[in-house]
Amino acid sequence: MKRVGVVGARGYVGSELLPMIERHPGLELAWVTSTSQVGESVQSAPSLRYVAANPALFETSPVDVVMLALPNGQSEAWVARAGNTLVVDLSTDHRFDASWAYAQPERFRERIVGARRVSCPGCYATAAQLAIAPLIDLVVSAHAFGVSGYSGAGTARTERNDPEVLRDNLLPYALVGHAHERELSHHLGQPIRFMPHVAPFFRGLTVTASMELSRPLARSEAEARYADAYAHAPFVEWLSEPPHPRDSVGTHGVRIGGLSLSEDGRHAVVVGALDNLLGGAASQALRATNLALGLDEAAGLHAG
Repeated sequence: MKRVGVVGARGYVGSELLPMIERHPGLELAWVTSTSQVGESVQSAPSLRYVAANPALFETSPVDVVMLALPNGQSEAWVARAGNTLVVDLSTDHRFDASWAYAQPERFRERIVGARRVSCPGCYATAAQLAIAPLIDLVVSAHAFGVSGYSGAGTARTERNDPEVLRDNLLPYALVGHAHERELSHHLGQPIRFMPHVAPFFRGLTVTASMELSRPLARSEAEARYADAYAHAPFVEWLSEPPHPRDSVGTHGVRIGGLSLSEDGRHAVVVGALDNLLGGAASQALRATNLALGLDEAAGLHAG
């Protein structure tokens, strides 16, 4: 059994991680941190109590894996003390660092296997990259229109997770320079424009990727590209119709589909959808942990 520490477990993503680790046949929770509930029982693991978030835990209670579910900019104190512990960071802090494995198994599996430092993609970036990647060599320009449930805004109250503000509403935000726009552009190797929005539902996410192509593309070739790209990707489902975000809630992968082509074959549109807390965060982090440790990629994801 590999011992796991989870930092920042009281957030939405941390709360999804804990039950998966608890049922994992090869992992066991060693400690779970919280800034507000120190000493209280961990709901998904009643035998454990939350402890204060202190990197000295690496010395007082060593672990094989630490999963950082922290706000952006708060990982470095933990990374500095981690030594040879496998670090899985769910924040943006290391997504542009070439010395860290980027935890998108469908595209970078070989880098994740055996890695000691793993940086998890953002939820929007996961759906958009997988929707665009099979055509990227033909893309002249691409725009991704994203809509997420308000859990993506975190637990700290803002207008973007206030149900009253969102009622019968759709909030655009960070329409230029969003962190996921930079992440998409970096990992796809060319500029991708991204426009995020928050909707009144709690969880789930959809991205519509519109791509101008360098040459005409036949539907048969486009479909073959997606089929080939994800032929060995058990967590990607290719659909003939656009996926709906509600159908991805509670699932661990990404649904991609609704391929549309202009009459001249130079404009393609593809839709991606996932559960922003699972397939776009916690599940992807656990899959990467499994690969880094040499375990079954799907271990712990499913109950029973």
